[in-house]
Amino acid sequence: MSDAPRFTTLGCRLNAYETEAMKDLAGQAGLENAIVVNTCAVTSEAVRKARQEIRRLRRAHPGARLIVTGCAAQTEPETFAAMEEVDAVIGNTEKMQGDTWAGLAADFIGDAERVQVNDIMSVTETAGHLIDGFGTRSRAYVQVQNGCDHRCTFCIIPYGRGNSRSVPAGVVVDQIKRLVGAGYNEVVLTGVDLTSWGADLPSQPKLGDLVMRILKLVPDLPRLRISSIDSIEVDDNLMQAIATEPRLMPHLHLSLQHGDDLILKRMKRRHLRDDAIRFAEEARRLRPEMTFGADIIAGFPTETEAAFENSLRLVEECHLTWLHVFPYSPRPGTPAAKMPQLDGRAIKARAARLRAAGEARVAAHLAEQQGCRHAVLMENPRMGRTEQFTEVRFDSDRPEGAIVTATVTGHTGTQLTAV
Repeated sequence: MSDAPRFTTLGCRLNAYETEAMKDLAGQAGLENAIVVNTCAVTSEAVRKARQEIRRLRRAHPGARLIVTGCAAQTEPETFAAMEEVDAVIGNTEKMQGDTWAGLAADFIGDAERVQVNDIMSVTETAGHLIDGFGTRSRAYVQVQNGCDHRCTFCIIPYGRGNSRSVPAGVVVDQIKRLVGAGYNEVVLTGVDLTSWGADLPSQPKLGDLVMRILKLVPDLPRLRISSIDSIEVDDNLMQAIATEPRLMPHLHLSLQHGDDLILKRMKRRHLRDDAIRFAEEARRLRPEMTFGADIIAGFPTETEAAFENSLRLVEECHLTWLHVFPYSPRPGTPAAKMPQLDGRAIKARAARLRAAGEARVAAHLAEQQGCRHAVLMENPRMGRTEQFTEVRFDSDRPEGAIVTATVTGHTGTQLTAV
C-alpha cells in the first residue's frame, strides 16, 4: 500500500464525518503505513463485522500498522486490544485530537500508549471539526453536536459517545460561511442526538434557533438539511422554519424506533405512537411536500404480533418513505439484552415485512412525482437529489455540485428519471 494511511469506516454518517477529520489530523501528523478502522457499536452484529473487517485488512496488508477507533473501540477496548491483528486502540475523544496522531506518527508503540481510551463521560465539550464533504463537491457536513443524555434500553451509543455536548452557534455559522464560500450548495447539520443541541450552552438555545440563525446569517446558502431528529424534542422555531424557510429542505429523518406504546415504554423512549403521528401530520400541514425517513427496530424483546403490526401501520400513518429497518439483536451491557428475547427467525421475518412496506411507500412516492419539476443537487454528472432527498437519474451530464431544474419523466423503482 502507499505510505498514506488507509481509512475504513463502519456505521453512521457521523463516523464518516469523523473519518474525514481524522484523515486531516493523521496527514498533518505525518502518520504513514497505517490502516485505521473507525468502528460502530450500535449492535452486536456491528462489533462482529468490525472484528471480521480487521482480520480481513490484516491479511490484505500484513506490513501495515493497524489502528482501531470508533464506538466499538470506546465501549470494548479490551476486545480489540486482545486481537493479535491490532497495533493500537484509540477512543472516540482521542481520535479527534491532533496530539494522539502526532504521538502515533512519532513512535507507534514506544512513546504512544497502545490503548488510549479514556472515560467518555468526562468529556464536556465537542470541537467543531471542519471538513469539506465526503469526496464530493455537492454537499458538506457540519457536526454541531455529539453524545446523548438519554438511556434507551437497547442503545450502547451513549457509552461510546458520552453525554450530549454542543458546538456553539457562532462556530457553526463561521464554518458554514466558509463552506458556502468554497462553493457548496448544500450543508447538512449532523449529530448523535441533534435535537438536544444547545442544552449545554449559555441560555440553552434550541435546534430551531440554530437553524434560523444559520439561514439569517448565511443568506447565500442555497440549501440547509438536518439529519436524524427526535420528533418529541422539536421546538417551535424549528416548526416555524419548516413552515416559512424554503431553504430548509423538506426531508426529515425521524428516530421513531417503534409504533407500539408498550414497546416504546420498554425501550425508554420519550414519545408515544400518537406523538409521532401528530408530529408528522403537523409537519406535512406546514410543508405539504415534506418527506420522512425513519429508524424502526423489528423484533424488540417482548414484541407481540399485535405490537409489530402497530409499527407496520405507522409506515402509512406517518407517511414514512425512507425506512432504516434494524432487526433487533441484544447488545451486552444494555437493559434490553436482559429482557425475554424473540426467536431470530421471527425477527428476520418481521424486518422483511417492514422493508417491504418501506419499498411500497418508495414506489408510491416515486409515482407521485411524475411530471413534477424539481430543483436537483447534482452529486455526480448523471445523478442528483431533489429537495426531498429522492435520487434522480439523467441520461446526459450535468455539472457536479450544481442545482439544476428538472422535469420528472418516470422512475426505475428506486430512482426518478428526469430531463
